[in-house]
Amino acid sequence: MTVAFRYAVRSDIGLTRANNQDSAYAGPHLLVVADGMGGHAGGDIASSVAIAHLAPLDDETPTADDAALALDTAVEEAHEELLDRVAEEPDLAGLGTTVTALLRTGDRLVLGHIGDSRAYLLRDEVMEQVTTDHTFVQFLVDSGKLAPDQAERHPQRSLLLRVLGDVDLAGGLDISVRKAEAGDRWLLCSDGLSGVVSASTLEATLKEHEAPGPCADALIDLALRGGGPDNVTCVVADVVELDDLPDGEAPGTAVQVAGAAAKDRNKPTRGGAGAAAKAASLAPRTSQTDLTEAPEGRKRFKVLRTILWILVILGVLGAAGFGVRMFYQWTQTRYYVAADGAVVAVYQGIPQQIGPWGLSHVAQTLDGIPMDSLTEVWQDRIERTVQVDSLEDGIELAERAHAESVAEKAGTTPAGSPSATPSPSADTSRSASPRPTPSASRSAPPSPSSSPSVTPSASRTATPSSTPSASSSTRPTTSPSTTSSRSAGAIISSVRSATPQEGPTASPSIDRPQPED
Repeated sequence: MTVAFRYAVRSDIGLTRANNQDSAYAGPHLLVVADGMGGHAGGDIASSVAIAHLAPLDDETPTADDAALALDTAVEEAHEELLDRVAEEPDLAGLGTTVTALLRTGDRLVLGHIGDSRAYLLRDEVMEQVTTDHTFVQFLVDSGKLAPDQAERHPQRSLLLRVLGDVDLAGGLDISVRKAEAGDRWLLCSDGLSGVVSASTLEATLKEHEAPGPCADALIDLALRGGGPDNVTCVVADVVELDDLPDGEAPGTAVQVAGAAAKDRNKPTRGGAGAAAKAASLAPRTSQTDLTEAPEGRKRFKVLRTILWILVILGVLGAAGFGVRMFYQWTQTRYYVAADGAVVAVYQGIPQQIGPWGLSHVAQTLDGIPMDSLTEVWQDRIERTVQVDSLEDGIELAERAHAESVAEKAGTTPAGSPSATPSPSADTSRSASPRPTPSASRSAPPSPSSSPSVTPSASRTATPSSTPSASSSTRPTTSPSTTSSRSAGAIISSVRSATPQEGPTASPSIDRPQPED
C-alpha cells in the first residue's frame, strides 16, 4: 500500500488579537501546528523557530524509529535556539510555543506533541482526540479533582505545564506511532479552535466536507462566529491510497505555510458573519484615548472601569495562587536521583525552576557513592535525573547503581542483579516522553550492565488519583494494523536511556494569555 497526504492549512488572527502568534506547516510528509505565546513578539518568534527546525524533516524517512528521533532532535535544536535568543534579547524572556507535529514515513505516522494544541483523528466516521493537553487543568481532570465539563470553564485552563520555550524542556515530546489507513482524516489545531468549537461540532464538520480545503475554511469560520478570542489555526489532512486514485488526481505536493511563519503573517482576519465579528470590526485593536484628553464623563467612566478591572484581576490572582499552591504541593510528592556535585543525591520535588524559585531540594546526600565510581551509563542517567517514588526508592536505586558499577568494573555480576530488560526494538504502546517521569507504581530500572536498552514506560495520560499517576501500557502486537505509540527514548535506545518510571512530568508552568472579552 502506498499512501500520501492531501492537505490544507488555514490560520486567522482572530477578532481580538493584534497579531498572529500561531504558525502552521503542511507538506507531503509533515504536518505541524505551533501556538506561540510570550508577549507581542515572543510568541511569533517561538512558533516560527519551531517550524523552521521541523520543516527540513518533510522528506522520506527510512523507519518510524528514525522519524521519532528526527522529531525529538529538531525540537531539542529549536529549544537551544530559543534559549540563545533570550540570552541575546532578555526582553523575549518567557516566550514559548506548543508543537503538534505528524511525520509520515511509509504507512506509519509518528506524532510528536507538547503543549495544548491538539491532534484529532477521524476514522470510520468516529473522531477521537489523539493528544493529551499538558495543562494544569488537565492534570486536575486526570487526578479526579475536576470534571471534564468544569475544565472547559476553569480560569486556569491555559496554564501550561509543558511547553517548548526558554525553560527546561523536561518531559520533551510525547511521541506515538500509528498506522496510516486510507480514509483517515487528521485535524491538527491550536486552542483558538478547540477552545471555542465543541468536539461534537468539530466531528460533524470533519464529516461534512469532502475536501480538506473547504473543511479547514469551515472550521476557521466556526471559531470566528464563536467570537474569535484568539488566533485560530488548523491543518486538515486526508490519508489517500495512491493506487486507488484515477490518473491525474494525485494529491499536490506544494508546501503550505500559515501564520507567523508565513510571508503574509500580518494578514488581517477574514472576519465573519456573526455578531461577534461585527462588534469586533467596530472596536480598535490597539490604541486607546488618553484619559487627560477625555471628557469629564468619560473620564469618570474609565476610572470606574479601571477599578472594576483591578477587582477582577485580584480575583484571578487569588484563583491563580490557589492553583499554584496545589501545583507546588504536588511537586513535593515527587523524588528523583541526580548528582549533587561529585556525589549522588536524592532530591525531593521536580528538577525545574520558575524564575529564581527552584521546585526541588536535596533530601539526602549519599556521600558513600561518588559519581566517578559509577559506569558511564549510570553517570549519564543520573546526570539527566532518574525519577523515583520515594526517598527510600531513590537510595535503593543509587546503591544498586553503585553495586552494579563496581561489579562491572571488576568484571563480575553482583548477587541479585536484575536480568536484562526487554529491547525497545519490539513495538511498545505508550505515550511518553524520552525523559524519565515519575511513576505511580515502581518497577526496577534496567541494569546498565545487562543492557543499555530501555524498558517500556507508562502512558502520559494520567489516571484519576490523588496525585498525578499513570496506568501501565500494554505491549501491542507487531501487526501493521495495530496502533502503537512510544516515546522517542523507547524507540531509539542507543540515543538515550530512560527510566521505567511512569506518570506525567511537569515543566515550569507558563500562563497563556486568556482571550480578551
